[in-house]
Amino acid sequence: MRVYGTKEELKDAIKQAYGKYVSEFDDIPEECKDERCEEVDRTPAENLAYQVGWTSLLLKWERDERLGLKVRTPSEQFKWNQLGELYQWFTDTYSPMSLEELRSALNQNVNAIYEMIDSMTEDELFKPHQRAWADEATKTAVWEVYKFIHVNTVAPFGTFRTKIRKWKKRKPSFN
Repeated sequence: MRVYGTKEELKDAIKQAYGKYVSEFDDIPEECKDERCEEVDRTPAENLAYQVGWTSLLLKWERDERLGLKVRTPSEQFKWNQLGELYQWFTDTYSPMSLEELRSALNQNVNAIYEMIDSMTEDELFKPHQRAWADEATKTAVWEVYKFIHVNTVAPFGTFRTKIRKWKKRKPSFN
């Protein structure tokens, strides 16, 4: 996993990966948002719904901890061994939205993540055991908060950009 030395490095990585990812949806017509192709496991709407879902959870974990609430990761409804069900919940909850609404929701979440990063000290971001939710989520490993941010932004933006590009190449009705 990539290591970051400063908040700005992390934010720059998010900005770069997010910009490339979200621009892939610029030329996808709304009427194609739910179209499937054999080679790709998610429709464009499901692809964005996954990103909206995880970034929303990340922000909720931090918000709830700051409010003094007990945080259950990944969510109150799902345990870590129920990720398939969680992904289906993301799809059911967010994919009915239009592509523009999904992109707007994701953009709001990414901007909120930048604010979250800015609100943290370097220690809170880069040292272990700074958030109970981070320790709770990784009982057998030690993860700093920045790692959760990375795996819910930079990493999937790159992976899912590849998937949406493949979808665009394979979808006969799109080309």
